[in-house]
Amino acid sequence: MSTIPDLVERLAVVLRAEQRRIAAEAGLPPVQLDALRFLVRANRYSRQPGAVTEFLQTTPGTTSQTLTALEQRGLLRKLPDERDQRRVHCVPTDAGRALVASVESVSPLLADATLEEPTHRALTALLSDLQRRHGGRSFGVCRTCAHFRPTGAGDGICGLTGDPLTSSDAQLVCREHAP
Repeated sequence: MSTIPDLVERLAVVLRAEQRRIAAEAGLPPVQLDALRFLVRANRYSRQPGAVTEFLQTTPGTTSQTLTALEQRGLLRKLPDERDQRRVHCVPTDAGRALVASVESVSPLLADATLEEPTHRALTALLSDLQRRHGGRSFGVCRTCAHFRPTGAGDGICGLTGDPLTSSDAQLVCREHAP
């Protein structure tokens, strides 16, 4: 019988191979697909080059080249921050979102899969532990963050920034996530 790490690794390899195939058909190297997938799932605080660098665990130079290539392909736009013009937000275009949707629809079985709560908690704890050991951030969704303050109907306030969060915002990945 396979161990859980064996199954998780094999599942990741098979899914990754299929995602790379779709990316190759679109003419994208894997790192560009990874960056685009992150940006589609990221919240407004995390759609910056530094967050992409941290999430992908690459160098700032690699991230810069990756984001420039995605922008040239029309898959994302770089927009200046409203408060600080030195900052840039990388916002996926409709074409970028459509490409990510095609990649993420690779396995309908996986999309519909659910885990029993103890298994889900165990895998989440394992991931958090590994990220902590390697000095990485958790990059979780806002609604599971220690800073999230619910206000009702899925909406909330970010306790770190004080910004209001819609129920849609609360489902997005944040670089400041605190488990």
